[in-house]
Amino acid sequence: MINTNSTLKIALLALWVNKMRSFLTMLGIIIGVGSVIAMLAVGTGASVKISQQIASIGSNLIMVVPGSMTAGGIRMGSGTYSTLTLGDAEAIERECSAVRAVAPMVNTAAQVVYGNQNWSTGINGTSPGILEVKDWALVAGRNFLEQDIRSATKVCILGQTIVDNLFGGIDPIGQIIRIKKVPFTVIGVLEPKGQSIMGQDQDDIIYIPVTTAQKKIVASHVPGMVRSIMVKAKSAEDLELAEKQVTELLRQRHRSGPNKEDDFTVRNLSQMMQVAEESARTMTILLGAIASISLLIGGIGIMNIMLVSVTERTREIGIRMAIGAKTWDIRIQFIIEALTLSLIGGTFGIIAGVAGSKLLSVFAGWTTIVSPLSILLAFGFSGLVGIFFGFYPAYKASLLNPIDALRYE
Repeated sequence: MINTNSTLKIALLALWVNKMRSFLTMLGIIIGVGSVIAMLAVGTGASVKISQQIASIGSNLIMVVPGSMTAGGIRMGSGTYSTLTLGDAEAIERECSAVRAVAPMVNTAAQVVYGNQNWSTGINGTSPGILEVKDWALVAGRNFLEQDIRSATKVCILGQTIVDNLFGGIDPIGQIIRIKKVPFTVIGVLEPKGQSIMGQDQDDIIYIPVTTAQKKIVASHVPGMVRSIMVKAKSAEDLELAEKQVTELLRQRHRSGPNKEDDFTVRNLSQMMQVAEESARTMTILLGAIASISLLIGGIGIMNIMLVSVTERTREIGIRMAIGAKTWDIRIQFIIEALTLSLIGGTFGIIAGVAGSKLLSVFAGWTTIVSPLSILLAFGFSGLVGIFFGFYPAYKASLLNPIDALRYE
């Protein structure tokens, strides 16, 4: 029967007698656990930030872009030839059952003027479906109406960056701005979205009716043509079906024969999002794995010190065995010492890791998120390291011959 209380007291006393050595041994575990928590916090924060940026683009998205143009035997690539029309967008919305919303796009860049303020930004001609396609809400005003599209009215919806740079503290709703000297009435303001996954400011944008853009702003644009069509599927499950329906419909409308190359390209943006999220998860695992190496090094330090301790305390072990201590009493004593070093070091490592994560957020500007799971994993792993690397010294100590141990000097 192992006397757990007395064994625990002896183990703790041995650690207390050699306080400096115990602290230096724990230091490796403190650094290891702190590194694991800090690196996982950085990886998790980056993953969450990427997920938020991806979500800001919109969900269940399909992008349709024009086909390529061949000149002198040289293929110019997708988007170099205008093949998509406003009628294509309307047909997709009307005939594709797996599609929830559609937004044709005609875009350009222009200088925008309000009073004595001006700002260069992107101008996107689109339809009322753009807000649903991009999961974007208005903080003020209203969306476009079908009447605005039919009549090519000169109205616009502004991103928050435009509002900040042109209006300051003035309410922009109802104000008149000039885009390429054409007056537009502000009817809505978009909620802030921040940067996209590519680092672009999503709030630096102005939306106007697509027909207005075609007639008033993009003068060189082919009449009736659009630069791209954004399509939102009804759900993630309907994404592949929507992609198939859009492709088949456009092939019919564009009279693409079986042996003829499509004059458009359909891209599933959700695949790009999945790749980005997978990359973020891989980075988190990689950072955690790199930080775990320092924890293993701390474990090796524990084993090294415990082996030294066994050698130094050979006579003590011999005396204990001579007065009745069993093999498992000796093993448990040294395992408890190693486990105590690991767990105490793990506790301080958690504090160091959380503090380090906060400092990275403040001084480096990184997004860090310390999850309870990462704390439990790091603390549990530190305990396993203590048991694993403490077992061999404990096993070696328990195999000592009491007579030889008592004779040891």
